Amino acid sequence: MSNISPGPDDEGRRTFLKMMGVLGVGLVGAGALRGVIQNLLPSTSNVVSAFPTLILISGSGSPIKTGDITVNAPTVVLFQYPLENEPNFLLRLGDANNNDKAIESVSVSVPATGKSFQSPGGVGPYRSIVASSAICQHLGCDPPEIRFHPPSDASFPGLVHCDCHGSTYDPSKGFAVVTGPTTQPLPNAILSYDSTNDTYKVVNMVGPTIYGHSNDLSGGNQLPSKTTTTVLVQGS
Repeated sequence: MSNISPGPDDEGRRTFLKMMGVLGVGLVGAGALRGVIQNLLPSTSNVVSAFPTLILISGSGSPIKTGDITVNAPTVVLFQYPLENEPNFLLRLGDANNNDKAIESVSVSVPATGKSFQSPGGVGPYRSIVASSAICQHLGCDPPEIRFHPPSDASFPGLVHCDCHGSTYDPSKGFAVVTGPTTQPLPNAILSYDSTNDTYKVVNMVGPTIYGHSNDLSGGNQLPSKTTTTVLVQGS
């Protein structure tokens, strides 16, 4: 038997082999853990692949016309988008005399992240019609707890206010945050106007993710109709 002590190279090889063995065990463990995590994650089979383009229609099935939308309406006018049971405001904004007010596209700050996005601005013949998610970005309250207050309402003139915890948004400025506790503006629904037929479509969303979702197109059911979404009046 040789009495020669292992040299530095032999010790290095043994150390390397030990490290590779530990690494191999770690990789097997990581693979198993990843499999467990994947099994725990919810299925994405109901994820819609793209935002639908939907015509806004009345309860009777006729396309909504500009004259069907009241300037500064105190009632809550809603439509579903982009998934079932996802309410959105439909607003025709005006001044204190209920004359249409053109709404410009603006940069909207997201206090939660320090980032910003560009609002779509108003559409229609007077560029006064806007839309947004009607789910409060604070804790998810929906109408009638969150609603639009016309300029004649001294409490929150021309603003969207949530009675649950006091969050307030400005629809004339891309539904930006006015008062907390929310730290995110309302996601804006992007509308398209056809002046030839005086009809409206909703085509996309922009801004923060809708409250309660990791993705605007997941976590719910696709609307049953691929061509229309019904506008509903919930009350005053």
